[in-house]
Order: sequence, then structure tokens, then C-alpha cells
Amino acid sequence: MFYHDKKLQYAVRVEKPNPLFARMLQQAIGGNEGEIRVCLQYLFQAWNARGPVKYRDMLLETGTEEIAHIEMLVTAVAMNLETASNELKDQVARESPLVGAAMGGMDVRHLLSGGMGAMAADANGVPFNGSWVISSGNLAADMHANVMAESTGRLLATRLWEMTDDPGMKDMLAFLIARDTMHQNQWMAVLEDLGGPTSVHPIPNSFPQTQEKQEFSYSFISTNIADGASQQGQRWSSGRSVDGKGEFVFQKAQPYGQEPKLAPPAPEGHSQTEEMGGATGTKSKITEIIDEVKAKL
Repeated sequence: MFYHDKKLQYAVRVEKPNPLFARMLQQAIGGNEGEIRVCLQYLFQAWNARGPVKYRDMLLETGTEEIAHIEMLVTAVAMNLETASNELKDQVARESPLVGAAMGGMDVRHLLSGGMGAMAADANGVPFNGSWVISSGNLAADMHANVMAESTGRLLATRLWEMTDDPGMKDMLAFLIARDTMHQNQWMAVLEDLGGPTSVHPIPNSFPQTQEKQEFSYSFISTNIADGASQQGQRWSSGRSVDGKGEFVFQKAQPYGQEPKLAPPAPEGHSQTEEMGGATGTKSKITEIIDEVKAKL
């Protein structure tokens, strides 16, 4: 169950409404670096969480806070659009049918679809994509994904801060930048709480390393056909591994496998006769499987 306070988490004020900046703010709402992404990411991680309840509770609290950030940004977009309607009338009258120019960079969907309000979309009007949400069921893997999400979110917010001279917008963005600082540290603190690199890595640490090809576990494989000298002796190619469970080594790439040789095309795939290699009359394994499935239906 969720509850709502009518007041914003932090003040949103706009001194000089700017439809173009409203469009830019859409990236912080529905872009792949935006608040909808981290909100849903943390909430799905929480809802799917198993194990110690403290991690679930923390994710729920932070995911819910991100809803407040979406609310702030949506409000900021609407406030930046408040004077756009009159400007649009004048510009369209002068410059129609060049709608893009008439709107001075404003997203036309703010008018046509949003009714002068924000949308669940990025700065190009592309709808939010749920495939950006990461909830793997592995807490350590999710924390690394969360650090990345907060890092790119903070990067976006700092760029937006540079792109406006409106004091109110700078103030709001400065708050969001500060929260991104906290959340980056928060997720790294969870990794530390889980035991840090020597305990967490490699992820998943529940798979026994004795079952992997350990001769390749800590090799930096150089695919530079020239020499790869710049990679020798680096932190990632020599010395103790970060997880403390091996030694990095530098190794020139070489093939350990065979040249692939595939079976002829399946007849039902209808490749060219020249590709079939005499397989036109052969019943393929795919066909056999299809026949078996049909027989069971």
C-alpha cells in the first residue's frame, strides 16, 4: 500500500517558463537515465526481494522516494509550459506550416497529447521502455545496476543544470543531484554490507568457481593484433584480482575452438537450392520435433 502527501518533496519554481527546457526535462522523466526507470527498478527489486527484510524495506523506501522525484519533474515541465500557448499562437501565425520552427524546439506532443503537461516519454517523445528496468533476483548484481543508473541519472541532471539559467530550475536540479549522490553511496554501502569485493564477487558467488574453466578466470585476453603492449602491467592485467581469489595475467588471444561447420538448411526454411546441399528430401530434426509436438496436441 502506498500513501501520498500533497506537498512536493522539494520546492519547484520557474521564473521564466521555457518550453524547450520542458522538453529537455522529459529525458529526466522518461529517458533511460530518468526517474521512472529508477523508481520502477527499485520497486520491482523490492517486490521480488527474498532474504533479509532490511534490503526489501530499503528498496521500497527509495523506490517510493523516486515517485516524488517524478512528481517534481512533471510539475517542472508543466510550469515551463504555462506560457507556451500564447507564444504558440503568435509563432504559428507567423511561421506556419513550419510547426517545428513555430514551436521553437518545443515537443509538439506536449500540446497535442499532453494538454500542456508532461508525458511518460524521453526528450524526443519516445515512450518509456520497461526493458530498461533491471531486477535480476540477485541483490549484488542489482546493486551494481543501481549504481550505474544513479550515475547516469546524476550525469544527466548536471547537464540539465548547465543548460538553464532559471534560478528555480537550478535549485530543483541541485536537490536531485544531491539525492543521486546519496543513492550512489547507498547502493555501494549495500555491496559493502554484503561483504565487499572479496565476498560478493564473482556474481553470483553461489556458483562454485571449481565448475568454471579457472585457467581463464583472471586472464586479460588482448585482441590487439599489433602488440597490446599498453595493456601489459596494468591493474587489470597483473597482480592480485580485485576479488582476492586469483592473479591477473596478460594473455594474447588465440583460438581454442574449432571452425564451425553447420548442418544444411532445413527444407521447411526454403533456402536456395544451391544452399541446400542435397537436403531437400531430408527430414530435418526441426520437422521431427514439430511432428512430435503435433502428435501430442
